[in-house]
Amino acid sequence: MALTREQLQAAADRADILVQALPYLRRYAGITVVVKYGGHAMGDQTLAAQFGRDIALLKQVGVNPVVVHGGGPQINAMLERLAIPSHFVDGLRVTDASMVEVVEMVLAGTVNKHIAGLINIAGALAVGICGKDGGLIRARKLTRTVRDPDSHIERALDLGFVGEPESVDVRVIHALTGAGLIPVIAPVAMGEDGQTYNINADTVAGAVAGALGAQRLLMLTDVAGVLDADRQLIPDMTVAEVEAGIASGMISGGMIPKVENCVEAVRKGVRGAVILDGRMAHACLLELFTEGGIGTLIRA
Repeated sequence: MALTREQLQAAADRADILVQALPYLRRYAGITVVVKYGGHAMGDQTLAAQFGRDIALLKQVGVNPVVVHGGGPQINAMLERLAIPSHFVDGLRVTDASMVEVVEMVLAGTVNKHIAGLINIAGALAVGICGKDGGLIRARKLTRTVRDPDSHIERALDLGFVGEPESVDVRVIHALTGAGLIPVIAPVAMGEDGQTYNINADTVAGAVAGALGAQRLLMLTDVAGVLDADRQLIPDMTVAEVEAGIASGMISGGMIPKVENCVEAVRKGVRGAVILDGRMAHACLLELFTEGGIGTLIRA
């Protein structure tokens, strides 16, 4: 049956998109892209399925994607079901012994396998792992200090079993990507003391990207990127400009730890780290395969 004029135009439009994307497909062929996946996009079934298809597509066009994910809302839901109270300090969940078991069960179990499954359904081969597997991440206890607003005396704050990456051994990642598989990493790791630690997913993504020397770190968030004083997106920033933005107060609140993780990744060898809106359909593809991308690129 002959195609209608509208169908022919739609086919031509799709072909035009492929032609426009071709230079970027060549640019990123064979390189490693670390994607931090989290936020509200994880809770939207349509966006989640789309994310799985996009990651599968990246692998199929020659990119080596590595996914690091969070799962805060899923942890909250399970803690509520188990009637375990929780609270946060500076955006970090204070984690006691009973809670860390739930965190590991949710992150390295339910959430991790669900994300790997979305990619597998889309036609690629993904394997869910966590920082414990293959000695991928060695953790240490995270220490924080707080200053009393009246006395200005600093005191140590105990966050329980909250950690930070001490070292990253990428051999297990290379083994998976070399076999044509996509690693999906949960931010749970073990310390030298044998204790399990919950680590912020942004921090893990930055550490993994730095250890891999990735071409790009894509931080999917719930905002468009870094905004200027007029609330307009800043498409490109150097490390020095990020530091100046923090000092001036233009970059504030929850955006500070995100840009700091990006800066740390860039200093460790990542060519560019991007903060972009994971709620936008095909965010990863639009960032990599269009001129200028859609988020804020942070580079040396």
